[in-house]
Formats: sequence, C-alpha cells, structure tokens
Amino acid sequence: MNQTDKPIANPIIVLREEFDDWAVLFNPDTAAAVGTNPVGVAVWKRLDGKRSLEDIVAEIKNSFEDTPEAAFKEITAFVNTLDEKGFVGLEVKSK
Repeated sequence: MNQTDKPIANPIIVLREEFDDWAVLFNPDTAAAVGTNPVGVAVWKRLDGKRSLEDIVAEIKNSFEDTPEAAFKEITAFVNTLDEKGFVGLEVKSK
C-alpha cells in the first residue's frame, strides 16, 4: 500500500482488547490471529476506508509521545502484513 491508499478493516475481524492495552485480531473464518500493541490497536481503529495511511500516521504521531521517525515505515509494514493475511483491504469503487 502507498501513503495515499485508504485501507479498510475487514468487517469480520474481531478485535479483542486485553487489560494491558494489547490486543488480538482474530479472523473467525480462517482462525488466523495477530497480536498487536497499543499503537497497532490505535491504527486498527482508524482503518475506516476514509483515512489514508498518511492521515493515520499523522494521527498516531499526535496521539503517542516519542513517536519514532520511522513511524510511517513501521505502520505501513503493519498494515501490509494485515493486508497479506486478509485482515485489511481497499474499498472497491463501482463504476
């Protein structure tokens, strides 16, 4: 995905948040699961098909202290991993 893509979370994916702000994303159709930290949870909650990756990274930088310079690269890699596992996609617009 590139910085202008607007990823959207697969609606069948279940987000199970744990007490320590970590979470598990679970696909009930495939039994695939991905564990994620608080930043990943924040990213997941912004995958609405309306925000670009660039927008999401900007919001994360505003929400978390000491966000590293590599945040865009790391968040993009996380979203790409979710995409490869079928947890995220891009909305298909009809003509």
